Parts: sequence; structure tokens; C-alpha cells
Amino acid sequence: MKASLIITTYNSPVALEKVLDSVLFQKRRPDEVVIADDGSGEETAAVVRAFGGRVSFPVLHVRQENMGFRAAMIRNKAVERSSGDYIIILDGDCIINRYFVGDHAALAEKGHFIQGKRILVNKKALPSFDFRTANSVAALITLAATGGISNVHHLVRMPFFPAVSNRKLKGIKSCNMSFFRKDLEAVNGFNEDFVGWGNEDSDLACRFFTYGLLKKVHPFMMVCFHLWHPTNKSVNTYNRQLLRAAMASGEYFCRNGLRKQAGGS
Repeated sequence: MKASLIITTYNSPVALEKVLDSVLFQKRRPDEVVIADDGSGEETAAVVRAFGGRVSFPVLHVRQENMGFRAAMIRNKAVERSSGDYIIILDGDCIINRYFVGDHAALAEKGHFIQGKRILVNKKALPSFDFRTANSVAALITLAATGGISNVHHLVRMPFFPAVSNRKLKGIKSCNMSFFRKDLEAVNGFNEDFVGWGNEDSDLACRFFTYGLLKKVHPFMMVCFHLWHPTNKSVNTYNRQLLRAAMASGEYFCRNGLRKQAGGS
């Protein structure tokens, strides 16, 4: 199975460099990395070029103009440029431990998409947190004890623990998710009507459920470490309305996705 790792970023080159460093130390490396860039500047391009020079697998930089938060659109563009039959999506401020890609690939299952978990790295722990920290049980336990990280109930990797499957929208976060390409193509990808922060990932999950997929969750595998950053996540009424409409429609195919159809934006 060929796995494409798609990493979404916007003007956070320091965080992106840390994330890409953590990709280097994967026990099962991705077959390609695609940077889904929502309008960053030259500093981000330089980080991507430097990373591409350090690895043997393809590294693609897919960028769109900076016209506000358009995560759905740039993810679709990155998917179109990717070549894997299995797609793992990650945010450019989420460091991964060495098992991350391998765990996603190992748990991939027909009829399912995977929703990973995250541990939050607080502001005071941010400067020194890197791939070495993410792979050190001792360092993580110390950070948990001193308040440097939160959401720590996912801290210890336990692959023997069983995964669970459901059709619940709770906990959907596209900062750590994976699915088969054929399933994403069947629902026509992310809905690009979603502009601005929020709910484009829940919309995709809702349509996956309608299509017939289950959400697969493992609380102690495929965990990422979300680096602190300032946020301005105001309520997006329009996106919430779009999500409610998708939930009520009983349809899984969006018109304004990977392929554009009449009636789409």
C-alpha cells in the first residue's frame, strides 16, 4: 500500500520544520510527502526545499494564493497531486512520534476511515519540544507532571489495545486523519464551499458516514503533538449551516469538491 502524507500549513515555517523533522524518524516512512500550503511566503518554501533535499522519497509543495483560510481547497489540490492509494492528513503544527505513519497504515481497513488523537503542547513547553521529545517517554512524563502538555490520557502507545469503530461526529479533527483514496474520491473530497476556520472536516466525516464508512479510533496509537499557537477561531455561522445541511441531506457527494459540478461554487 502506497501511503501519501499530506501536511497542511500556513506561514508557520518554524513549526513546519519541526514536523518535517519528525517525519524523518518514522519507522515506516511515507511513500511521499505533499505540503498543502494555504498561501505561505518564501520562508515556508525554503523549509520544504531543504526537507526535500534530505529524503529519498518525493516531496511536493502545492501552494495556493493567500485569500484567507481555505483548508478544504488546498487539501483537495494536494490530494490531486498525490499518488498514494492511502492518504494520511496532518497539520503543519503537529509533531508525530516514530510510529505514526506505520500505525495509520497498519490499522487501515476497508469500510473505515481513521481518526487519530492529539496531545496539546502548551506555550511554556513549545520552545524545546521537538521530535526527540515526542519519542522520549521520560520527557513526556515530565512534561505531563509539570503541565507542559495536556490531554495526556493518550500519552502511552499501547498497540495491543483494541480499536473501536462508530459513526459519531464527536472528536473529528482533520489535523490527524487517514482514508483510502477511492473513498475520498467517491464522496468528491473536501467541500470547498467551506471557507474560513471550522467544520470542513466534520462535513467530510458526515459524508463518509452517509457513504457507508465507519470511523475507526485507537486511543493509544497514531497520536500527534499539537504545538501551541495563538488562535482566532471565531464562530463561523456559514460553515455551521453548511454542516447542518449536509447532515440533513442524506447525500454523500459534494458538488464543489475534487471535481466541480453544476451548482457548485
